Amino acid sequence: MHYTTKELSPETFPAFETLAIKQGGCWCMYYQRPGPIKYSSLEEWKRINRRDKVRLVEQNRSHAILVFDGGNPVGWCQYGTNDELPRIDAGRYYRKVSPPKETGRLWRITCFFVEKRSRRKGVAKFALRAAIESIRGQGGGIVEAYPVVSKKMAAVPEWLWFGTPNMFKREGFRVVAPLGSSRVLMRRRI
Repeated sequence: MHYTTKELSPETFPAFETLAIKQGGCWCMYYQRPGPIKYSSLEEWKRINRRDKVRLVEQNRSHAILVFDGGNPVGWCQYGTNDELPRIDAGRYYRKVSPPKETGRLWRITCFFVEKRSRRKGVAKFALRAAIESIRGQGGGIVEAYPVVSKKMAAVPEWLWFGTPNMFKREGFRVVAPLGSSRVLMRRRI
């Protein structure tokens, strides 16, 4: 496979949209909001998510690496600063963990999505490396990840949107603390 990457931007939004529709309508908005939103139907939820994602991309407040196989979008990795991804702070288990001892900007890697026919072909790993390089290019700092450790959850590909501990370990992340029984907090300085 010959993958390339591009940053999420107004110009690449149509590629992101292609994948978001396949993903089911979340649009990677869950962590970009401080709390839940109100909606009356699944279709309204999808419309609100799309509308809000468009607005954040236009404001340069939504970051992702898009992975392409040739000209076709096949996956993404969402990342951003703690201000851009505030919902993590509300997590019951996250609140129990000590903040990073190091100073500097705090980045978060929250979500991966790989379309079905491209899974298990290194797309997420490729996206993660590109996200790390993008963070480095923006001044770096402390980077957090929240991968899945539950074997039950890991058995379902859709639950792997947080990634796996091994993919982060290969990139120099260290386990900091458990986040309940299903995930762990990992950090690395970039």
